[in-house]
Amino acid sequence: MNLKYKHLLIVALLAVFPTSCKYQKLLKSNDNKEKYEQAKNYYEEGDYAKSLTLYEQLIPIYRGTEKGEEISYYYAYCNYHLRNYILAGHYFRKFTSSFPNSQFAEECTFMNAYCYYLDSPKSTLAQESTFKALTEFSLYLGRYPESERAEECNDLIDDLSRKLQKKSYENAILYYKVGQYKAASVALKSSLEHFPDSEHREEMMYLIIKSEYTYAINSVHGKTVDRLNDALQEYKTFVRKFPESKHMKELSKINNDINKKLDFLN
Repeated sequence: MNLKYKHLLIVALLAVFPTSCKYQKLLKSNDNKEKYEQAKNYYEEGDYAKSLTLYEQLIPIYRGTEKGEEISYYYAYCNYHLRNYILAGHYFRKFTSSFPNSQFAEECTFMNAYCYYLDSPKSTLAQESTFKALTEFSLYLGRYPESERAEECNDLIDDLSRKLQKKSYENAILYYKVGQYKAASVALKSSLEHFPDSEHREEMMYLIIKSEYTYAINSVHGKTVDRLNDALQEYKTFVRKFPESKHMKELSKINNDINKKLDFLN
């Protein structure tokens, strides 16, 4: 290592060491007033990890006091800034339960929901946090219908709903891709029932027809007619809704084949 860089490293370590020692000494002390002041200072400086540890020590000491309310508020935000979103949501919710009349109650109710929103993963993963966020945002809007955050809440709810819609669509498409046509048809219909305004509606209705048709022609003889009729009804519904669809040429051939098979079987 270059001598110059060694010197700079030593200087940096010497600068940090006294601060670290001071912090460790503070953690072990019984000076709660100093801990309280330093926790605020660390928070304002953006050192949320140190602030959180100090607030954690102070919570049981100041419980039930005015300072206890402030400490609980900042403790939740320390977790939030450290991206511990599930923990942060828990402590924001706990704050609203412990201090329902606080000036921060509405804010913490929103933040509880927002933490679950931030924890919501991409659509390919399990969506527990997404559902939880939707529930908490709905509770927030029910409790504070005139809130200035109402529009933001609705935008976030729309974003979460789009994610669930995408997951529902992807799951249904997967059944089709792996050749499970009955399951694909059921999943596609269920997705459209839950998300009637889906941007994929045309494609999904197209795949329902193909799924029903493929399932029908591969069925045992006794069930073929009923299943072909199911596919035919789906085709008629599609034509009414999307008469100019790019899929019409292909679907017209399927429709002709269905009718030929029905004529032969009946």
